[in-house]
This record gives sequence, C-alpha cells and structure tokens, in this order.
Amino acid sequence: MNKKKMIRLTALVGVATATGVVAEANQAHAATTTTTETTNQTTNASVESTQAAVDAAQSTFDTAQTSVDSAQANVTSASNNVTSASAALSSAIANKEAATSENIASATSAVSSQAVVVASASQAVSEQAGVVSAAASVQASAQAEATSASASLSSSSANVASATSALSAAEAALTSDQSTAANNLSAAESAASSASAAVSSDQAAVDNAQAAVASAQAIVDAVAEVQSSDVINMSVAYITALKNYLANPSSTNAAALQEVAKGADYVKELQQKFKSDASLDVVVDPSDPTVQEALSVYAVNLINHLRNQYGLTTAFGASANANVAAIDFVKKYYDDEDWNIFGTTGSDGKGHNKNGLDAYADQLNTSIAEDAGSGLTTWVNGKATMATTTLHNLLYAVYSDIATMLFDDGGTNNWSHAQSIFEDGTILGTDGFNNVYLGVAFDKYGYAHYELYNATEGNHLGNNAYSLDVQTAAQALLTNAQASLASAKASLQRMTTNLMVAKAAVVAAQNQLAALENSSANDLVAVTKARTQLASAETSYQTALATYKQKEEALKKAGDNLAAAQASLEAAQATLATAKAKLAELEETVANLTNADQLLAAAQAAYEQAVANLTTATGNLGAAQVDLAKAESQLALAEDTAEQAKVRAAIAAQVDQQLNGSTANDRQSAGQDATSLKTNGRALTATVATASAAKQKQGANQGRLPQTDADNQEASTMALVGLGMLGMATGLYGYKKKKLTK
Repeated sequence: MNKKKMIRLTALVGVATATGVVAEANQAHAATTTTTETTNQTTNASVESTQAAVDAAQSTFDTAQTSVDSAQANVTSASNNVTSASAALSSAIANKEAATSENIASATSAVSSQAVVVASASQAVSEQAGVVSAAASVQASAQAEATSASASLSSSSANVASATSALSAAEAALTSDQSTAANNLSAAESAASSASAAVSSDQAAVDNAQAAVASAQAIVDAVAEVQSSDVINMSVAYITALKNYLANPSSTNAAALQEVAKGADYVKELQQKFKSDASLDVVVDPSDPTVQEALSVYAVNLINHLRNQYGLTTAFGASANANVAAIDFVKKYYDDEDWNIFGTTGSDGKGHNKNGLDAYADQLNTSIAEDAGSGLTTWVNGKATMATTTLHNLLYAVYSDIATMLFDDGGTNNWSHAQSIFEDGTILGTDGFNNVYLGVAFDKYGYAHYELYNATEGNHLGNNAYSLDVQTAAQALLTNAQASLASAKASLQRMTTNLMVAKAAVVAAQNQLAALENSSANDLVAVTKARTQLASAETSYQTALATYKQKEEALKKAGDNLAAAQASLEAAQATLATAKAKLAELEETVANLTNADQLLAAAQAAYEQAVANLTTATGNLGAAQVDLAKAESQLALAEDTAEQAKVRAAIAAQVDQQLNGSTANDRQSAGQDATSLKTNGRALTATVATASAAKQKQGANQGRLPQTDADNQEASTMALVGLGMLGMATGLYGYKKKKLTK
C-alpha cells in the first residue's frame, strides 16, 4: 500500500473523528454523566475489538510469510535437482554415444586383463600372509625366551637386594663412630682431591698469565718503535699527481698518477720497510679489545700521517665503539652470510657486501664507507693461505693494506681507496663524513675490513675514543696481563692453603678409622663377608642382565622382522585393493556401455520429472506470494482501524475530562476564541484533507456546531483536543509501518 496515500487517509479519518467527537461532546454537555461514561465504554470496547482484529491479521500475515519462505526453499531445491538431472542426462548421452561395439569389446578385454592382475595380486597377498605367520611364530618364541630371561633377572635382582640388605645389617653393626669416621675419611679424601685439582688448574693459570705478561712486555718494548718507524712517506710528485686526478679524474691524469706511483714494485719496496721485530711474534686474538685498540690506533696514525702530507688538517679518530661496530658488521654481513670478498684466488670473490653496508648504515643512522685488504692472507701461486695470527702479522697486514691502497689501486677501482683516505667531508662523492672514526675487523677468511663511520652525538660511534698514542694501548695490554697474573697467583696461594688443610683432615680421619677398626674386628669380618656375598650376587645379576639384554635384542629383532613382514603384507593388500578397484571400475564401464539405452532413458525420465517438480514449486511460490500480499493488505487495514479507534477513545477521554473539570468563568473566557475556532477548523481541513468530499463533510460538521459563547468555548476546547489526537494518530502510523515491513 502506498505510504503517502495511507497518510492522507489517516489524516482525513482523524479530522472527521475529531469533528464527530466534538458534536458528541456538545450533546454530552447537555446530557448526564452516565451518558459520557457509556460513550467512553463504547470507544474502549471498539479499541479492544480492533486490536484483536490486528492480532488476527498479524497471525495471518506471519503464516503467509512462512508459506512463502517454504515455497521459496522448495523452488531452490527443485532448481538444484534440475541442474543435477541435467548433468546426469548429459553424462548418459555421452555414455550412449560411446557405446559402440568396438568400445564395448575393448572395455570387456580390459576387464579380462585386469582380472589377471587381481589374481596375481591376490596370490602375492597369500604368499606374504605365510611370511607374516612364520615371523609371528619366531616372535612368539623370542617372547617366551625373553620372558624367561626376565624372570631370571628378577631372581638375581632379588639376590642382590638380599645381599645388600645383609651388608647393610653388617655395616649397621659397626658403631656410629666407625661409620662417621669412614664418611669423614671419604669426604676428606674428596676435598683433598678437589683441592689438588684446583692447585693444578691454578698453577696452569699462573703459568699462562706469566707467559701473557712476558708477551705483553715484549709488545710494550717493541710497539712504540714500530709505530715511529712504520710510516709511509709520499713524494711531492705523487701528491701533486693524486690531487690533479681527484680534481679531474681524466685518463691523462690517471696515467700520470699511475706513472708517478710506480705500481706494484713500489708497494713491495714499502712493504720491505716494515720493521720486523721478534718481540711481536706473539699469538693474539684479533677480536681482543686491547689488540683491537692497538690495531685501530696504528691504522689511524698511518692514515693521519698521510693526510698531513697531503695538506689536510682534519684527522681520523679511533674508538672502542667504532671497533665494536666494525666487528658486529663483519660478523653479520660477511661471516654469517659466508660472504668471501676476494674468493679463493683473488678473482672469484663477491666484492663488497653493498646491501649489507646500506642496511647497517640505516641501522646506525649514519654514513659508512668500507675499504678492504688481503689482511692475514698471503697470495702464493694464485691460492690463498692463512698466516699465523700474531701481533706481527696483524700490524704488517694493516701496514701492507694501506700501502697497497695508495700505490697499487688503479684499473677498475679508479683509485677509490686512495680517494677514501684523502677526501675531506666526503668519501667517494658521498657527503656526510665530517667526523670520521675508523674501525678495524678481520673476517673468518682472514681478510681485513676498514670501516669508516661518520660519528655523531646520536650514534655514539665516537664515544670511548682511544688515545692515538700506540704506546698507551700496548701499556694497557701489559697492565691487564699483570693484573691477571696477580689474580692467578692469589688464587693459587688460596688453593695451596686449602690443599694443606685438606691433607691434614685426611690424615686425622685415617687415624680415627684405624683406631675404631682395631676395636671392632669381628664386625669388620662380618662386613667383609657380606661384601663378598654381595659381590657374588652382583656378578650373578650382571650375568642375568647380559642374558636378558641378549634375549630382549632378539625379541626386538623378531618384532622388527614381524613388523616388516606385516608392512609388506599391507602393501600387497593395498596393491590388491587398488587392482580390485580398477577391475570394478572397468566392469562398471562395461555395464554402462552395455546398458546405455536403459541408463539414457532413466536419466531422461529423471530430468523431465525434475523440470515438472520445478514448475509445480514455482506455481506454489506464486500462489503463496499472492496470499502474502493479501495478508499484508488486510494487516495494514486492521492496524489503521485500530489506530482510529484509539484516537476516538483518547478524544472521548479528553472531552470527558474537560466537561467535568471546567467552570463557568473558564467557558466565558474561552468564548472570545469562537471566531478563531472556526477559522482554525477550516485551515486544518484545508491543510490535511485533500479529498473534496472530505472537505464538504468537514464543513457540514462545522455548520452543526452551536454558536453560543459557552458552546464556542467548548467547541474551541474540543477542536484543540482533536488537533492533538490527529498528530498522535499520524505518529502511531509510522510505528505501524515499521512493524509491517519488519
């Protein structure tokens, strides 16, 4: 039902109802109170009657909706059945087309062949079942022997328990002092043994610490001289050629620089100038913090000396934080990733790990440049061999690498290593290197990595800076070694004292035990006898245990053999099942081809029946939808009638209250609004009611209103009540529509 149309209808009924109730109210004013009560009872009965009609219409509507839902489900089911029947019909048609005599003959032949396969598989299953039976027999025999061995072991165990109990009783016969003395002796001997081991361990630690002090002293004596003598001096011509090239890397300037640098021969000449001192031939750990400090300070001093010759006033720095970052980077992106920068021959390496550099720069939020050298690796006949890791090797590796970067860096590298050393505020064209700190690390292949970091307050890479005096680093190494030696000596002294006390306790316990043994010889004899019996019982137990283990092993082997045979049987059964399934499939194919006409006829009949069922279900759905529409219309009409009855009842109640509660003065003062009542009544009709017949009815009702002052007062009151009830009816209609369309 059209919502707009229903609103108009409700408004008309509301106005008419208000007008009628006003007329009734005028009559009631002249009538008795009993008449008013009767009117109220009548309107209330009408409300109850119309609400009952609404409930009945709602029930009819719900039943119709259920019928529609059921019919829709039937249509869906019938449609699915048509789809399935159509597919079955297509399959039957295809089967009919394939049912040629040649195909039937071929399928029949396949059945015969598969029957042979099934027979063979069945024979294999029978044979394997025999194997399983034999294995089960062997397993049962092994189980019996294992059970017997277990019983023997239990008996031997009981004998051991009995002998142990006897020994416990014999030992209990000794005095508590005897037992205590023995325990004291055992504890004393154990403590003495532990103390002796601790003394031996601490003595070894002292020996190692003394050796470390000797090595550190040698480093202190030699490293200062090495730092002062191991410098690289560049010629004025080289510096000029390098500046020209870095300012303009043309082929002409590159050739001039290569000519002045003299290439590999000059590198060898520089390497031969490295001071070799026997005091440096001490084995060290390249990742040791003290060694790291010495190496980075040594490398930075070499580089800063070169930068000074070049005319630069800004120097590189060295710090513990930069070294830690370098070690972490090399481990993560070279060692852990098996990244061999030079390879095994020098020409098959992966080069710099650029992705790793980018990632680590992001992690530290700074700029990073990396130089790399042969480090601890010496190139011999095109193959790399790892040299012994001594302080001499490490210092020489750093010296040789930096020399090589200066004078033998032509070709595809375009002197990039030299550029990284002599640029200021930028490295290889990348800005952001205004405070460079160097970290040195060696990868697991022996190659050296020189990481150049731009240190900031945010990344803390310049924190824990080293003094660039290499003598300080060497002295720290000696100080640490001496402290370790002093600690080892103190520990050795404590352990030696403990050993002396422990040995004295052993002697005292032995004396106490000897005294008690002399006074309790008989008890000791009983204990000795019980111990002998226990030893015999334990020997018998070990023999029974060995037999039990042997039988258990045999049982396990028999079980494994049985399991293997059963697995083979299951495999043969699976093969047989597969062959039977294939045979059944082939037989079904023959049956389908042979009975193609009957299968097609059945599929055709099923399809036609499904279509007929769908047609019936569709018709039932249409009928149910018609019933639902009727029920919906009846429900709407019943609800409208109920709302009108409620309006009439509400107006009647308001009128009754006004009539019973008003005074003569109220009616006289309200008389002044009589003219306004008529005007408002006509305006109400013009605004809400749109049908001309309704206008006429409204006018007629107004014409019948009394024109006295008192009556005008009552009419004004009734008109206002009617207008309020009209608004109420319109609002209630909106609620009714929500319920209807739920």
